[in-house]
Amino acid sequence: MVVKPSPVLLTTWYANQVVEGNIIACNKVRQACQRHLNDLKRQGTEDFPWVFDEELAHRPIQFIEKFCKPSKGAFRQLTMQAWQHFSLGSVFGWVHKDTQIRRFKEALIFVARKQGKTTKIAGVTLYGASKDNEQGADIVLLANSMKQARLLFDEAKAMVKSSPALARRFRPLRDAIHFDTTFSKIEPQASDSEKLDGLNTHIGVFDEIHEYKDYKLINVIKNSRQSRTQPLLIYITTAGYQLDGPLVNYYEQGADVLNGDIIDERTFYYIAELDSVDEFDKPEMWIKANPNMGVSIKLADMIEDWEKAKRTPSERNDFITKRFNKFVSSNEASFLDYEVLKRNEKVIDYTTIKTSAVGGFDLSDSEDHTSAYLEWPIQETGEVALLGHTWVPQAKVDADNEKIDYQSLQEEGLLTIVPGEYVKKEYVYDWFVEQSKKYSIEKIMYDPAKAFGLVEMLQAYGFTCEIVRQGFITLGPALDDAKERFIDGNVIFNNNRLFRWYTNNVILVEDRNKNKMPTKQSRYRKIDGFAAFLNAHVEVMKKMVVAQGSGEISFVSINDL
Repeated sequence: MVVKPSPVLLTTWYANQVVEGNIIACNKVRQACQRHLNDLKRQGTEDFPWVFDEELAHRPIQFIEKFCKPSKGAFRQLTMQAWQHFSLGSVFGWVHKDTQIRRFKEALIFVARKQGKTTKIAGVTLYGASKDNEQGADIVLLANSMKQARLLFDEAKAMVKSSPALARRFRPLRDAIHFDTTFSKIEPQASDSEKLDGLNTHIGVFDEIHEYKDYKLINVIKNSRQSRTQPLLIYITTAGYQLDGPLVNYYEQGADVLNGDIIDERTFYYIAELDSVDEFDKPEMWIKANPNMGVSIKLADMIEDWEKAKRTPSERNDFITKRFNKFVSSNEASFLDYEVLKRNEKVIDYTTIKTSAVGGFDLSDSEDHTSAYLEWPIQETGEVALLGHTWVPQAKVDADNEKIDYQSLQEEGLLTIVPGEYVKKEYVYDWFVEQSKKYSIEKIMYDPAKAFGLVEMLQAYGFTCEIVRQGFITLGPALDDAKERFIDGNVIFNNNRLFRWYTNNVILVEDRNKNKMPTKQSRYRKIDGFAAFLNAHVEVMKKMVVAQGSGEISFVSINDL
């Protein structure tokens, strides 16, 4: 039996229990818990200025449990669950070791429906206005529509009215809840509100950002917090259908931070979801997306609802999105699971490879990523080895809000930030020339779109260049072959985290004959490095050997299979 410690210690207890497997949780929640435990070990080190204060972590939870009562349902008082201790405790407990200013400026709490999020966040707003040591704090409840924004506001107002202690200190009006002691107030706001530009946001709560189509409201609130010492933005939401909106970008950024592909010390992520479609019919796994299972949700009721919903496509998709917390897109599939990518961690000295390399490049449309790769076939082991580089214009770095740490990637030698607004073809040309002085390059494969000038330069130097048509028939077999090699752990990229990020971003689309093409889900999810590799792999896969019979090896072209 798992024994809980004192409530004050539940934040770290929950993280330990999840990591040890005593609490069922999805992969991203496990990663968030491991991040917390890793950061505890980093306390006191020179490059990590943050410390975890258990008392500060527990303070908002204690406030909510003591003073806040839900306005709906049969619950007489709020008892915060362990996952809520972890999420709120992390947000409020991590502070700067010298100033005690909060570490996390933003938090994404991504859970399925019916997890008590409205009640919890309403309590947080009341705490923020009264107990967060801030004078003149604006606490803003935000949504696409005023009707949605008022759901949180009305819950907070109901809590004030139902608690004598809160009613003595707060002054609820129709459109604001005032805490006169600190001259603070709680207000609902929407994207069409007229008072947005005058805000001085201390805590902003964005409800259900899966409905947001753009960053208009988010940007206004971010710009309104500049005069605050420790502003906090909380995005609390379920999955949705707006696959090119802010939520998908924030979700993907969170995945990259938790994976370790990008660094962001100032944003907290709690992303609760089912890990795979295989778990749709495994009720014992549903707690992964529904951490409040057994409290605000009854498993028996959820099973009954699923058995009915899965027989109707539209209801099934809605259930998967809102109750399993998975984004639904019927014509797309991930190229690889992240766990498959992690099998390919071998490191190699490229100078020891005896075969010639094949090059490939992917040129950007304008002010975006440009990538070039070399790929070596290693016939005796069935492996392929990759070496690549990416260029990004300074203009994109300056304007970027995607939380990609271009500077650290450049310091690692994985990427070069070039002057100006676009990547000139000379950078790619110079890279291939430089590599040819160290390695034998048999040919360079390329997408003919936008490549004419570069190909002319490469051929003039002496390179052999060959077109790769960008269609299902050409790229489909290369994708299938590459996937098999990834699954077998036979792709060596020397743990290049930028290439791992590119590959993790790839999703597949199919034509009516089940031929596949790579694509990306959103503007944020770049795949340029993978596209450059795939162009090279169209040629490399033809060079690989196939074992046949018992102990005999036959050299067979992929075209003969």
